[in-house]
Amino acid sequence: MTTAEHPLLIADDLTHSYGTRMGCTDVSFELYEGEVLAVVGESGSGKTTLLNVLSGLLPPSRGRVMYRMRDGVTRNVLDLSEAERRFLLRTDWGFVHQDSAMGLRMRVSAGGNVGERLMAIGDRHYGKIRTAATDWLERVEISTDRIDDMPLQFSGGMRQRLQIAKCLVTKPRLVYMDEPTGGLDVSVQARLLDLIRQLVEDLGLAAVVVTHDLAVARLLSHRIIVMQQGRIIETGLTDRVLDDPCTPYTQLLVSSVLQA
Repeated sequence: MTTAEHPLLIADDLTHSYGTRMGCTDVSFELYEGEVLAVVGESGSGKTTLLNVLSGLLPPSRGRVMYRMRDGVTRNVLDLSEAERRFLLRTDWGFVHQDSAMGLRMRVSAGGNVGERLMAIGDRHYGKIRTAATDWLERVEISTDRIDDMPLQFSGGMRQRLQIAKCLVTKPRLVYMDEPTGGLDVSVQARLLDLIRQLVEDLGLAAVVVTHDLAVARLLSHRIIVMQQGRIIETGLTDRVLDDPCTPYTQLLVSSVLQA
């Protein structure tokens, strides 16, 4: 069996509680290379908690996050040393935050933000780093004459594109996205979504996308998870779930979009 036939990421019985309140409960799924999984639900459904547990920003109260490393060995992320986990976050994983200020250093130039991630994995040649930064600015449709500008000088959509460039410059295999188009104008959202979809396809990325917007889920994802009160209540191929929802909650989500 080839590595491509093994899951890249396995969530196994993931649970996280905030005191007596459950953030997510008994969440299990598998994700394969090149596959995009959308996690949808209303605010407070547990989708962002799940994303933070998967990416190591929150420790689970119970369960495991298993990841297939580049050597083909699947390891429990929680068992990695701090140095191994940091290296994984800098290389194999990327995280696109809804608030770009969480993913960018706002007082470091656009080129510096992209180059910083390369330096974190040991690159030291200034010319090569700047060339890579320039190439990635072009790929995310930011004019290269803005390479020395600060993110504070960019629009919201440009900041998100810069954050994407920073995430992808190290050629990660898995990207987490938390409401990547949230808070942007509709026209800017559409352009950004087209860019994300194209990059995911071109690079063969696996991705977990948290969104409250079912149109985003339909456009980007192959499979979908619907969460309610911290639990998965429905899952399946995205078009199947959105076109023929089985649970009353999913039916309500879909109908609310149709009525909007």
